Amino acid sequence: MAPDAARIAQRAAFVAGAGWADARVLPLAGDASARRFFRLAGPQGSAVLMDDPSGACGPFLAMTGWLRDRGFGAPAILAQDGAAGLLLVEDLGDDLLARVLERDPAMAPAIYDRVTDFLVDLHRHPVPDFVAPLDGPTLAEQVGLFAEWYPQAAGGTGGEKIAPLVARLHAELAADVPPVLSLRDFHAENLLWRGDAPLGLIDYQDAVACHPAYDLVSALQDARRDVDPAIEAACITRYLAATRLDADRFRAAYALLGAQRNLRIMGIFTRLCLRDGKPRYLDFMPRVWGYVRRNLAHPALAPLAGAVAALPAPDEAVIERIRCRCAR
Repeated sequence: MAPDAARIAQRAAFVAGAGWADARVLPLAGDASARRFFRLAGPQGSAVLMDDPSGACGPFLAMTGWLRDRGFGAPAILAQDGAAGLLLVEDLGDDLLARVLERDPAMAPAIYDRVTDFLVDLHRHPVPDFVAPLDGPTLAEQVGLFAEWYPQAAGGTGGEKIAPLVARLHAELAADVPPVLSLRDFHAENLLWRGDAPLGLIDYQDAVACHPAYDLVSALQDARRDVDPAIEAACITRYLAATRLDADRFRAAYALLGAQRNLRIMGIFTRLCLRDGKPRYLDFMPRVWGYVRRNLAHPALAPLAGAVAALPAPDEAVIERIRCRCAR
């Protein structure tokens, strides 16, 4: 039996064993990973089938339990075969914040206020002991993806100074703040609007312990859509008012984490094209580069700004150069 046919049979057996044999199976949009998602529609309602061929369901299950125990909007687990990488979870609906914002842009201030308040609440809880730290050395290691993939693909050289500078600046600007729980891939494609109910949460299996600015910058500097800079500024002010953190140091750390995160995303998007044959993410590069430049304008990041300044920006010619080398 071909590998894909074998996996289809495995999914069907799992679904039948969970009592959903009569359900219609509809594919849902996936993400940049190998995970696949399906909606099951049957007499008992609807549910979402998560298929992770790596079998790495443990972090998702642990984080789901932690979030639900504290009243956050993670989906209930209906059935599981963690070793096979198959989970059946509660269907939280289709109202991703991204879709709600497309339908009704006027809701943006209220939606991002809710997102900010969610983070304030989340950060009041002690960090669970099963998540890994995302500290200065780890942030530096991760941003190495940028130097590994983007400069050469864009027709330039350099980038090797960026990772050491990120580690040094994190020690200077951010290491004194106790880490909080970060859901990490925290943006409008992974949050669901449910009216007065808590925000629905998905794709949090990569949660870490890190500086409290990390998820805020993830939500407000979204690679896939523009967020009004006035809303971004208001949400930072709202978070600071609720947490009473030092405003100047928080804003400097926010800029650093924004620069690190967006440079890493540039590397990931380049790799997705060149290695994995997924060129569609290249369309987001100009927006992401704009975030990089905005963050590097912070005076505390001058050394990092100097290291990035010599590299090619992702203009139309650079993006086309990368697209032409896309794996097929």
